[in-house]
Amino acid sequence: MEPLPFPDQFQEFHHIHGTNVRLDPTGTQATRVESFANGVCFSREPLSPGEIFLVEIEEKELGWCGHLRIGLTARDPLALETVPEYSLPDLMDLGDSWVFAITRNHNRVVEEEAVAPEGEGAGHGGLAGGHRLGDGREEGGRRLPRLGGGDVEEEAINPKPKTFFTDSHLHIEKVKIPMDKLVGRSRPGRFSHILDDLYKTNALPPTARRSRIGVLYVPKGQGLADMHVVINGEDMGASAKGIPMLQPLYAVVDVYSATKQVRIVQVEYGFSSLQTLCRKCIQKNIVHRMALDWLELPEKLKHYCKYE
Repeated sequence: MEPLPFPDQFQEFHHIHGTNVRLDPTGTQATRVESFANGVCFSREPLSPGEIFLVEIEEKELGWCGHLRIGLTARDPLALETVPEYSLPDLMDLGDSWVFAITRNHNRVVEEEAVAPEGEGAGHGGLAGGHRLGDGREEGGRRLPRLGGGDVEEEAINPKPKTFFTDSHLHIEKVKIPMDKLVGRSRPGRFSHILDDLYKTNALPPTARRSRIGVLYVPKGQGLADMHVVINGEDMGASAKGIPMLQPLYAVVDVYSATKQVRIVQVEYGFSSLQTLCRKCIQKNIVHRMALDWLELPEKLKHYCKYE
């Protein structure tokens, strides 16, 4: 039997976080209760190599410019005098932190030949030590004019729908992550059964409600690692290279600007839980998700089967 890369553990947010963040009693849901900043959160425990810290966007706040930011830090949250107002640039300016700003588009990292100045960044890929990454185009926490009653990005139709996910795992070099929890699913609506096949694709915009975004690091040898961001089951590439693994690395989630609330999604690396197996069995034997309402099942179970 192939050993697990690391034992499954229940992930939570750290009790140290930004002043505008409120955690739910389980420690798995973080809400920014006011303004657009001071929403920086950390994982309660350091991540293991190849372990993904995955969150789902649950609520948006219309009108703000900018979105979720995610990354890694080698700084122990308990050792911080104060939690920085922003992950970008404040936390990164402290050093030993690597943060990526999620945008509606342009999240995939394009590999380029980096030319480091003489005496700087040699042997570290040019991105280690807290250099700025993934600067989004919609930054600054400014208010945007309301164009209508809904969220602009969620009203738009994805012009390039992806192909169906046929692999059961996402492979990032030697790391293997179960695909089941990585892909966000929109809430079913009145006619969603007609579009159910779309939920098997990466149809959700990265910054939309129900979108799932995760961060992990992949060892590269010589005590260094690359940081990868995963959006709805797709690896965006190495967004930071040459990260030292000598110190524990915590996940960073900045509930910033238009992103108001996120929830941790627990990923099962070993055998599926009985709850997951029951959900898969029910989903396999119904014609579409709206048919769940016809079944004599507890409401919480119906909700779980619809949205997972």
